Amino acid sequence: MKRALSLAASLALCAVTAHAQSAPTPGASDPSFSAWSLAQQCGQKGDNAAQGQCVGAVRGIVRGYQYGVLFLSQRASMPANETRRVSLCLTDTTVSSIVDDFLSDAKQVSEADLRRTPAEVAVLGSVHAHHACS
Repeated sequence: MKRALSLAASLALCAVTAHAQSAPTPGASDPSFSAWSLAQQCGQKGDNAAQGQCVGAVRGIVRGYQYGVLFLSQRASMPANETRRVSLCLTDTTVSSIVDDFLSDAKQVSEADLRRTPAEVAVLGSVHAHHACS
């Protein structure tokens, strides 16, 4: 179990790093890019620019994580079930549904906690809660 948690932490770090290096979204590589700020941005359904930035940020976070899983699974000797436990099953899943899940999950958390939580951690937690491979 500790190894799985360590692997998950490593993958989250890979995702954060990959997102920070390739993020087209202004402020996404900023350590203060919080779950609260992303939820505010994603919640602006009538603002096309905000929606574009939201989708870009969420897509970058998820792709970074998926590449991290792939990278580590190719370079580390792990049992197949351990890789599957930290993988995401996103077949036929739209980014808009991931955003909707994230917004729904964010509404259940206090604003203070959202402000302290990095956006990457919150998005990955939400996606993993809704789309984890079992």
